[in-house]
Amino acid sequence: MERNRWECSALPNGWKMEEVTRKSGISAGKSDVYYFSPSGKKFRSKPQLVRYLGNSMDLSSFDFRTGKMIMSKLNKNKQRLRYEQSVQNRGKPDLNTSLPVRQTASIFKQPVTKVTNHPSNKVKSDPQKAVELPKQLFWEKKLSGLNAYDIAEELMKNMDLPKGLQVSSTTGVGPGYTDKTLLSAIASALHTTSAPITGQLSAAVEKNPGVWLNTTQPLCKAFTVTDEDIRKQEDLVYSVRKRLEEALMADMLAHVEEASLDAESLKEEAASNDEMETV
Repeated sequence: MERNRWECSALPNGWKMEEVTRKSGISAGKSDVYYFSPSGKKFRSKPQLVRYLGNSMDLSSFDFRTGKMIMSKLNKNKQRLRYEQSVQNRGKPDLNTSLPVRQTASIFKQPVTKVTNHPSNKVKSDPQKAVELPKQLFWEKKLSGLNAYDIAEELMKNMDLPKGLQVSSTTGVGPGYTDKTLLSAIASALHTTSAPITGQLSAAVEKNPGVWLNTTQPLCKAFTVTDEDIRKQEDLVYSVRKRLEEALMADMLAHVEEASLDAESLKEEAASNDEMETV
């Protein structure tokens, strides 16, 4: 190998650059470049050099292979620094000067109006331009055929609707509906809306459900909940709670009896062990 070492003018005083040229082998003719600090420390790559001199010198325009500063990069870096300083001096732009655009869940952008002369300077939206997401008609039919199973994978008993809500030729709305589908529709309406559940109030829905259907209400004609219905529901809830209380009490007594039997068996076993030790 042939070694040539000289002072590197691009680096601070005392830094030397060494070029090692290979004379034999497959890589003959190729050279490696190294740098030596004034204390003799060797650097094999530019990242090592940057980590060592990064705080005291800008090496972004330094060419590790030639040991020189690339003037084109140096000029670009100076221009970038001047631009960043001018932007900082100007300050950040006022982002509130442009009219806002509300990003809604719709596929369209809903514009809003910026009112500057309002006392509290609030942003008001135009209700006429509001876009509502369309709702699929008779989507509750997707729930048909689905059943609930308990932890033992046994089919759970379905709930019975009141007589005023059961599907018939006079109460059902829409094609091919059963009591199970109507129950799913009522449960979905209770879950998805906070408005009262009244059924389909419009009489025109009987003629053409696909046009006059109110998608926020279950698929049945208008109904009313009477005081008698409320009392029956209260009695049903009371009876269910009573059965649950009796079941919990029986389970607790069974656990107490089992614990007492275990304690007696332990005492008998301890007594028999004492007798055996005495004998």
